Amino acid sequence: MKYLRPFDLAREHGISTQAVRNYERDGFLPLAERTPSGYRTYTETHAAALRAYLALVQAYGYAVGGEIMRSLNAGDLDAALTAVDRGHAQLLRDRSTLDAVGRAVEHLTSGPAATEHPPADRAPLSIGELARRLGVTAATLRNWEAVGILTPVREPVTGHRSFGAADVRDAELAHLLRRGGYPLEHIRTVVRQIRTAGGTEALSAALDDWRRRLTARGVAMLDAAARLAGYVALLDAAPAGRRTTAEPDPAAGSPPTV
Repeated sequence: MKYLRPFDLAREHGISTQAVRNYERDGFLPLAERTPSGYRTYTETHAAALRAYLALVQAYGYAVGGEIMRSLNAGDLDAALTAVDRGHAQLLRDRSTLDAVGRAVEHLTSGPAATEHPPADRAPLSIGELARRLGVTAATLRNWEAVGILTPVREPVTGHRSFGAADVRDAELAHLLRRGGYPLEHIRTVVRQIRTAGGTEALSAALDDWRRRLTARGVAMLDAAARLAGYVALLDAAPAGRRTTAEPDPAAGSPPTV
């Protein structure tokens, strides 16, 4: 068996030998054996673990990457795979949010809603006026406010809600997504994305960058999956009967290889 030094693992990734020791201490790498003089000796299994961990960090972040590696090194393959599944589910939700924002922005900027949208200097709407505009009840608007979709200001004397141009935009967006069957929690996320970007025009300009980042994360997940599969194979942690493409079934009647 070929033994490696901390320096050998560190040099491959341009990190310090102390970082390698810290990763072992934190459970991201298996524990290394020690020489009689106390020096760590690593193997190709440790090198594969380090490659997998650093790829997982790129795909899932430090916390989830560490969780996956600690689970594997503790012998809990199912827990590691569950963390991977959660990451993919989150990416799918992010893509769904991105698509919803894109459709909503297009609807608000190019359809009839764009021409009907009140200019910024038009008088704000009351809750009753906005409800009639959208064809919903005032109770619906109050519910949207309660969950954080709408944030109207209050008149200082009467305390009545006042919906300005941005509030009307948010309400139209919420109404559109609600008709499409989206849950309120999802709608709240979309509306907050638009608010953070400073309106539909600014958000439209940010959508391409958002999509590029999601694509990069997806590609990083593919790379991490390959690295992780290689490490799992070295650990022999996969269920019995699993074979990689590099290990085909032996031909019928042929003796097993040794």
